[in-house]
Amino acid sequence: MKVSGFTIIRNAIKYDYPVVESITSVLPMCDEFIVAVGNSEDDTRKLIESIPSSKIKIIDTVWNDELRVGGKVLADETNKAKQAIAPDSDWAFYIQSDEVIHEKYHADILSAMKKWKDNKEVEGLLFKYLHFYGNYEFIGNSRKWYRNEIRIIRNDNNIVSYKDAQGFRTIENVKLNVKEIDACVYHYGWVKPPKAQQEKQKNFNKLWHSDEWMDKNISKEEEFDYTKIDSLKKFEGSHPAVLAERLQRYNWKFDFDPNNIKLSMKDRFLLFIEEQIGYRVGEYKNYKLI
Repeated sequence: MKVSGFTIIRNAIKYDYPVVESITSVLPMCDEFIVAVGNSEDDTRKLIESIPSSKIKIIDTVWNDELRVGGKVLADETNKAKQAIAPDSDWAFYIQSDEVIHEKYHADILSAMKKWKDNKEVEGLLFKYLHFYGNYEFIGNSRKWYRNEIRIIRNDNNIVSYKDAQGFRTIENVKLNVKEIDACVYHYGWVKPPKAQQEKQKNFNKLWHSDEWMDKNISKEEEFDYTKIDSLKKFEGSHPAVLAERLQRYNWKFDFDPNNIKLSMKDRFLLFIEEQIGYRVGEYKNYKLI
């Protein structure tokens, strides 16, 4: 079995993306790892080059900043990275630059890829998600956070990145047939120093919206206000080992009272149902479980 990892990154240093940790967390399960490094305003390419692994292959890309509707440029760049993977790979393991895989899941992920390798009906593998917010002690638990997404796909040219690169579909816009695996993606996109988070928000929203929308909806403050969140709960586990150094550098203050949730009665009721039986009413699913 051969596995290719792939990701995209641009301005990793400027916006404090944990891309090195992301890549490093997946490398042990991959035979090669493609990194599409976009035209950056910092030393992102040197940062990727500093990762001590012969598995990493860098391709240089130029982002089309005119693709501002729906984050399409992210899917465009993801497809560039996917197209560069080895044609003889069985699986393609996608990881975004603010996502990390805990080492405790490696064996189960490899086992699932081996199990379904020769079953062509299985087009992808579905991961659970933990969305960290504010700092490394809290995770989002309201309905605004997606619970699952595809991160491993069959190496098939008919499979492409979908919309803003959150998931994948076929070229014909058909949802993929997937198997769910017992592994989580740790998403750290909402854990940054407040100033870096605010800059990221300004930059990131440019991929979706017009300048007029940005002027009306994005705060002009220098630091991101983490207190405007509806509901969080305490994280009760360990973080991936590759994150150890970043955890030591954590130096900003954020605290949240899990009892002080800001949800309507309807959303409180729906959240209660989800926590009791694990079912989310009306959940959007960008995949077909088989």
